This record gives sequence, C-alpha cells and structure tokens, in this order.
Amino acid sequence: MTRMAAVDLGAQSGRVAIGELDGDRLTVAEVHRFENEPFEEQGVLRWDIDRLFDDALDGLRAATRDIAVDSVAVDSWAVDFGLVDADGKVIHSPVHYRDTRRVDAAESVYSRIPPRELYERTGIQLMPINTVFELAAMTLENDPALEDAATLLMIPDLLHARLCGSRSSEFTNATTTQCFDPRAHGWALDLLERLEIPTGLLPEIVPPGTALGRTEDGAEVIAVATHDTGSAVAAVPFRRAGSVFISVGTWSLVGMEIDRPLINDETFAANLTNEGGVSGTFRLLRNVTGLWLLHESRRTWASEGHDLSFDELTALAESAPPLRSLIDPDHDSFAVPGDMPSRIADFCRVTGQPAPDDPAATVRCILESLALKHAASVDLLRDVTPADPAELHVVGGGARNELLCRWTAAAAVLPVVAGPEEATLVGNLLVQAMALGELGSLEQARDVVRASFGQGVYEPTTSNAWTEARARFADVVSAAPLVSS
Repeated sequence: MTRMAAVDLGAQSGRVAIGELDGDRLTVAEVHRFENEPFEEQGVLRWDIDRLFDDALDGLRAATRDIAVDSVAVDSWAVDFGLVDADGKVIHSPVHYRDTRRVDAAESVYSRIPPRELYERTGIQLMPINTVFELAAMTLENDPALEDAATLLMIPDLLHARLCGSRSSEFTNATTTQCFDPRAHGWALDLLERLEIPTGLLPEIVPPGTALGRTEDGAEVIAVATHDTGSAVAAVPFRRAGSVFISVGTWSLVGMEIDRPLINDETFAANLTNEGGVSGTFRLLRNVTGLWLLHESRRTWASEGHDLSFDELTALAESAPPLRSLIDPDHDSFAVPGDMPSRIADFCRVTGQPAPDDPAATVRCILESLALKHAASVDLLRDVTPADPAELHVVGGGARNELLCRWTAAAAVLPVVAGPEEATLVGNLLVQAMALGELGSLEQARDVVRASFGQGVYEPTTSNAWTEARARFADVVSAAPLVSS
C-alpha cells in the first residue's frame, strides 16, 4: 500500500489529507483543516503566509504521527507568489490577487503590450488578477522587494521550498501567471523585459510529477499539478471525449482538456484561457466567479448575527421564487470583499429586476446566475472548438450542491455528472502515485477515480422557464457594464 500526504491550500481554507492507494482503489481521509484569512498591511491586501506554513506543517505532523508517508505534495490557488531572498526567507507576505493594485497596473501594461499581443504570446485570459499585473505594479512603484529578492516562487513552491529546500516553478501554476509562453514552453522573457520586470527572479520550470527532494522524515516531496484546478481536472473521470469539466469552488473553472494550446482570434474574443495540465495536456477554460459570492454573503449575514451553514442557505434557496433576479457573477462590483448581499440587491435594482431582500432570495439568485454563467461558458467552448459536448462533469465543492448541479443541467440542457467532491485532493494524490511509479498514466489514474468514488448524474429537464432565463441572463450581462462598481 502506498501512503501519501496532500496539502490543498484554497482561497478560503486549507486542509491536509492522507491518501492510501491499494491496487486500483484510493481512499482519502482529511486529517486537518484550517482557515485562510487575508490581512491588510499599509493599504495592501496580503496572505498570511507564515500562518499558512504553520497550519500546513501542523497538519503534516498530525498526518505522519503514527505512520510514515511515502511522499507529500502541495497545491493551491493560482497567480499569487512570494519573493524570497538568497537565504530562502520570504521578503513580504504575498499580495492577494484581489488587491486593487493589479487593476491599476493593467492599463500601464496594455500601453506597452497591446491586449491582443499579450494574449497571443501567453494564451491566458486577460484578467487583472494575473501575476504579470502584480509584477508590473511592483515595477511601477519601484518596490524595493524586487531588488532584495533572489527568486519568485508561487504559493505551493514556497511550501515545497520550506519542506525540502527546492526552488522551482511547477508547470501548471507557471502557465497561469501570464508570464509563460506555451508555444516556446518557457518564460516569455522578452515580453517581461518590455515591462521592466526583472526576469532573473524566475526559476526553472518543472513538469507535474517531478521529485523535488526529501523532507527531514525522508518523504519524497513531489511537484504535482500545483495549481488546484490542474489537480482537480486530473481527477475528472471523463466518460466521453469532448466533455466539459466545471471545477466549482471560490471560482468556477469551465473548460475542456485539449492536446495543445488553442490561441486565435476566436478564443481571444471569448477571453478563454490556456492553462497547463498533467501529462502534456492543456485546459481551455473560462474563469467564472464562483462560490465566492456565497462565501462573502454568508460572512456578511454572520456579522449581522445570522450564522447560517451552507446547507441551511441552500435549503432556504430552494424555497424562494425561481428565476426572479439574475446577476453577472463576473461583474467588477462583486470582485472585492465586503457586503455582497447589498451589492447583489443594487445590481438587480439598476438592471430593472426585483432586489433580493433576504438570504433565501439572495442565495437563489447566486446559484441560478452561476448555473446560467456555466451554460454560457459551455456555449463559448462549443463555438471555438470542433467538439459538441455531450455532458458536463462538475467536481469540487460544487459537486455536493444538488441545486447548483441540477440548475446547471437545466440551464445548459446537458447531463451533469457530479463528483468526486474532493477532486483537488484526489488529483494531487494520483499525480504523486504516478511520480512514485504506482500508476503508469493519467488514464490509469482516472480508472482509479472511477473505481474509488461514486458520481451522481443530473439529467436536464425541458423547461420554457430556463430557456427564457437564458435570454434574460444575456441581457443582464450586456447591461452589467452600466452598473457602477
């Protein structure tokens, strides 16, 4: 039996789990969970990297207290990074991707590198959260950290460095930065030099499944697909070629697995992104704001004395009137932390819709709007590829939300296959097993998923109400730029 430890750092929380592979069966047991709360320092929103280090290491110690593991690996959200000095010390806590400096730096970047050229070279969806904009902001401000730093490391790479001293950047996460050229398969150095970004900070890029070194206890440290979506998609048990995956967490990632990047006028117009995957694959996808809307709403209600669980909120939503109010989940007004229910109500009022006035109506508005955004993203993929998706695979936390799965099936008029819920942890562990020689291929790894975890199936229902809602949703998205952010 192969025993592995996986650290999964999410934008809301982190967890440590143990996976045991016995032949063609994988079992996963979570042993430690912790919150991930950003903080503000001199007007800059940052991640508490020291706290994340400590919590992750506490979890690993708990996981290995009674029996050793063969390997350990870390995955996390994408785009954010830390700068370390020559001694390996993190100079400042990493800046949060929702910090407003990135938005402010975008126009400066576009003045030197036109958006179409930036997309052509990197294949990455143009979003202010991307790493290149944070680096540009630091350059514009003459941030002394750039001079003091020896190496730039993405969030999982920082923890791998703490575990075994490695200094490298794993491929799947490197591709998300908009600093990577997928055709040349390396950093886009000339592009970054035009932005005066010091390229000497960029480390060697290693493929998923690379052994980086060993912990003090002798466990192999492995660079898996360190971008959490890359790990999640590795665990998708596709049943039919050309199917669409939807990895639902803080973000909803709606995409298809392809053999090579697809970068052309059509994908640029659709603002689709090409992210690296496992075993030489790429993920053509659309980033959609996901359950962040629900998390922030719940946080607001809790601060007002109404501390409702996600299950309670979902039950309330089912009792609310259907398809009454819709929002564009990706509107700028929903991008930063704060009073999300009030912003949702304001958006609906400005776009001529009834404003949700209680948690039930607000949650229903969020989940129905996400389902419609999923469906619209599937249409974009259908328009730019030769594939005609036969079904949708929903993985991650959203797979346990029956309403979201059912409404996504209705909105897209396609069956939804839900699960595994813990796809990120499962994918992390499977790539570890591949690196250890226990599994021979990505397809064999997916066979393990099919044998180990059940999936639910939600068939679409024919409904004039959802057909009408899709047209109304398109109008709402078109009107969204008129809403003040």
